Amino acid sequence: MAVVRGLVFLLLLVAAVCFALFAATGKPRYKRLGLAILKWTVAAALVFFGVLIVQRVV
Repeated sequence: MAVVRGLVFLLLLVAAVCFALFAATGKPRYKRLGLAILKWTVAAALVFFGVLIVQRVV
């Protein structure tokens, strides 16, 4: 579980770096990449932690 938390944190950090690169360079490629990473990271984290919550309830 600590590995998944670390991976989620790392992916959020990568998304933040992409947004910083977009702010510094103005290239929309970095914004698109950052949004895609952020979207899939949040979706995966919600599914993972949702499964953990369901397992705990059952």
